[in-house]
Amino acid sequence: MVASPVYREDRIRLIGLLWINSSEYGDSMELNWQLLDGHDQEQIKTFANQLNSSPVLAKILLNRGIDNIEDARKFFIPKLENLHDPFEMAGMHTAVERFQSALANNEKVLVYGDYDVDGTTATSLMYLFLKSVGCTVEYYIPDRITEGYGVSDKGIEYARENGISLIITVDCGVTATREIALAKSHNIDFIVCDHHQPDLELPPAVAVLNPKRSDCPYPFKELAGVGVAFKFLQAYQQKTNLDESEIFKYLPLVAMGSAADIVPLADENRTFVRHGLETICDSSNVGLNALIDITALKGKDIGTGQVVFVLAPRINAVGRLGDADRAVHLLTTDNHQTAANIARILESENHERRLIDETTREQAFEIIESNESPPADEYAFVLNQEQWHPGVIGIVASRIVERYFRPTIMIATENGMGKGSARSIPGFDIYETLKECSDLMTSFGGHKYAAGLSIETEKIPLLREKFCQIASERLTEDMLIPDLTIEAELDFKDITPEFLKLMDKMAPFGPKNSRPNFLSKKLEVVGSPTIVGKNHLKFKVRQSGVVMDAIGFNLGDKIYRLSPGEANVDVVYVIDENHFRGRTTIQLRVKDLR
Repeated sequence: MVASPVYREDRIRLIGLLWINSSEYGDSMELNWQLLDGHDQEQIKTFANQLNSSPVLAKILLNRGIDNIEDARKFFIPKLENLHDPFEMAGMHTAVERFQSALANNEKVLVYGDYDVDGTTATSLMYLFLKSVGCTVEYYIPDRITEGYGVSDKGIEYARENGISLIITVDCGVTATREIALAKSHNIDFIVCDHHQPDLELPPAVAVLNPKRSDCPYPFKELAGVGVAFKFLQAYQQKTNLDESEIFKYLPLVAMGSAADIVPLADENRTFVRHGLETICDSSNVGLNALIDITALKGKDIGTGQVVFVLAPRINAVGRLGDADRAVHLLTTDNHQTAANIARILESENHERRLIDETTREQAFEIIESNESPPADEYAFVLNQEQWHPGVIGIVASRIVERYFRPTIMIATENGMGKGSARSIPGFDIYETLKECSDLMTSFGGHKYAAGLSIETEKIPLLREKFCQIASERLTEDMLIPDLTIEAELDFKDITPEFLKLMDKMAPFGPKNSRPNFLSKKLEVVGSPTIVGKNHLKFKVRQSGVVMDAIGFNLGDKIYRLSPGEANVDVVYVIDENHFRGRTTIQLRVKDLR
């Protein structure tokens, strides 16, 4: 039950680019409890004394690689003045000079984005800023169904027909070598702002801004697409001596796109998200305010959870089921009525998306459960249906991974062609696996945890056979049991107001800074546990004279493990706030119990 104290990438639970901090893995699946216990007690005690805090907090920081006062100060108080120099990014000088030339010559500029939250917030950010400095600018979001991800021939043709001479991509473009070469033949230049993994050959753009370039010295490699776009604007702001407020006012968009894209919340991402979420409810962005209003978040604290599970799905919905231009229109309009109307459309389409999602999910579960061999005997799933909507298969693939903890490919087919979304588990690089199957697909792309693909319907059985064979060779039984990482063992008497205040200061939470999971042992069950809602376990536990409320979402099947009056249960949980009828109380959100 002992794991390395360092937050390695394979210990972060990334499922389908969705950071899950409270989900469950299916009714009967057991979790592998991993207690981070690699620091000696003397080191923890010494650091705790330096911090003037509890040993538990010192251990949590050490788990995150923070081992001195200065790094702790930067963690708890991330400052905008400590952002990295944008000109450290390869190609930045050239990119800024090319844009300045376009501005001076009154060239028409096109911001070319993507249909997810990272792409739409990056598009909105870039469009609003360029417009504010006098640029003649338009934006273009490709259609998910007819064009797919990235720079398309149709988009280039749109630019050519509309007299565009400079295209600035956001959240895409780093692998669009052929398409950018085509644009170049039409005298259209490109500046690429992207964060995806580049190919060995970079596209023939004027500048390619991407910290993941092998020749890029930029010190932080994990920016979201919207983060790279912001660095471009920051470079322009510095070179032209604009007031910093002219770019910092867009931080709510940067925060939302970064949190939704599930990038590690460390370094600059932590700074962007912390400052952006602090000001999101006071933002001057009319569309963002309308979205917050319609989701009943006005006046409430908005954290990464509210972004990932409330705001982001509504922006994603219009791109999944229809035209993602509406999301950008929402975030760029200055008309309150227009914003309110679009926000209502987003709300409606998100409701429709959830219904389609639920139907598709149940169909996928039925296929898996009806196979000759039980799901536990399989190493991976490749599922396809003719009637599935390509806009929701990525979400459903994530749900399958949550339930069965197996790499999954979902494919929607139509007219002999299939569009697929792949999601993975820690330790299994789904992008590299698809690369080995590339001869069976017409195209694919992505990274180790999530990918997309196109394939002829007749070749799906061959892909299923080869993909599942590779999975069976590389996945061990241990890899198919989800890890539940535990930061520290905690006694209820140590859950003081001061401790809770420091826990709050650890936000924003996300990959590489997850909300801490604690373990408390030999708890006494007080009263009778009950099942509430669909399958949620609600109970009270006592330790050291302190009684705590606890709730385990979707853990109702484990009620048999709770014996009232006996001090015999171990619980892994996060410390949460429960808001009910105007009262705020502390409760344990239970992850697992034994």
